[in-house]
Amino acid sequence: MADEAAGAPAEGGPRSGLTQRILLGMAAGLVVGVALNLLLGHGLDPAGEVSSFLRGFLVGGIFEVGGAVFMASLKLLVVPLVFVSLVCGTASLDDISRLGRIGGKTIGLYLLTTAAAISLALFAAMLIRPGEGLGLPPDLSYAARPAPGLVETVTNIFPSNPVKAMAEGNMLQIIVFSGLFGFAMTLAGSPGRRLLDIFADLNRVILRLVTVLMEIAPYGVFCLIAKIFALQGLGAIAQMAWYFGVVLGVLLLHAFAVYPALLLGLARLSPLVFLRKMRAAIGFAFSTASSNATLPVTLETVEHRLGVHNSVASFTIPLGATINMDGTAIMQGVATGFIAQAYGIELAPVDYLAVVLTATLASIGTAGVPGVGLIMLAMVLEQVNLPVEGIGLIIGVDRLLDMVRTGVNITGDAAVSCIVARSEGELSEEVFAAP
Repeated sequence: MADEAAGAPAEGGPRSGLTQRILLGMAAGLVVGVALNLLLGHGLDPAGEVSSFLRGFLVGGIFEVGGAVFMASLKLLVVPLVFVSLVCGTASLDDISRLGRIGGKTIGLYLLTTAAAISLALFAAMLIRPGEGLGLPPDLSYAARPAPGLVETVTNIFPSNPVKAMAEGNMLQIIVFSGLFGFAMTLAGSPGRRLLDIFADLNRVILRLVTVLMEIAPYGVFCLIAKIFALQGLGAIAQMAWYFGVVLGVLLLHAFAVYPALLLGLARLSPLVFLRKMRAAIGFAFSTASSNATLPVTLETVEHRLGVHNSVASFTIPLGATINMDGTAIMQGVATGFIAQAYGIELAPVDYLAVVLTATLASIGTAGVPGVGLIMLAMVLEQVNLPVEGIGLIIGVDRLLDMVRTGVNITGDAAVSCIVARSEGELSEEVFAAP
């Protein structure tokens, strides 16, 4: 796959044009969405006829359908792409023990960056104190969903029915089955090598489908962004400006300082080249607010634009989309400090340590659970005896912040993939440095 990726620079022009169209779609969606929100929510249409038409036909019709079709087209590729790509990567390893080494490095780096993210968030919350003096609404409420226990989490990693795991999109089970299947192909000798050729062809076809679907991305991104801001507007940010600003600031600091420092220090790779080539994938993540939905684009970018060999990327990217939640950890750190300050509760140093440990381990323990960010936050709040109802304070702006932290999450997945690949000699410097 690294040899095939060497041909990627020839596509620099069209790919750069696609990135620009995606960014243009995001900007246009933001402008149109905010304009519609002002029209729908501020009495600019006294008769209500235009507002009713726009809300029903445009926001609830065209934008809803366009965004849903785009998301469905991305999710369509996730399971076949992960399964085929990971089987190819595992079966092509000359030394199967390298899979364990790659896995150890990857999980270790994911846990390290998550711990760094939540520590940075807690420090910012203590320094800026966004929740101090906040008057709590009397009807504040939030019902926390239970998180899975340790035994359930461990046993759920191993599939009893791989077809069911694929139908449900259970990423950890798919990763385990794909790894075992690729390992068995390696042990099978010549039958395994013949089967590997078929999987390699399948992988090329699926990646070609990714590039085809990426052509509709600017329109899908426009619909998603326009719908979100038409419904949310910028008013929600104004009500929680301090909290929103602190979370956003720490997210940007983590993405543009911590990851570049790791790339430069551990892999001696240019952060500017890395961030430039990640623009399209980050745009996808921002608009979809889903690491799993963005996974096909992230994997294609990491392999063909950053030069990471398939044997590494096929493992690190799906695993990162499942367990690497630096953006979510940052939200938890700031939210914990914010809620404690809002209730006038002082946390002891041991409480902050408990928050760091709980959130870091919970990033794996709650992987694949819908609404994972708020479930993890409920676990953290209970660990330090803070009212879980305080989550009701931040729900209003959580959807907008979720878009940003998804971009941070996939940036972390790509950075760790580059670092691990460089340490294993599986990163093409020519592809990475190419325009």
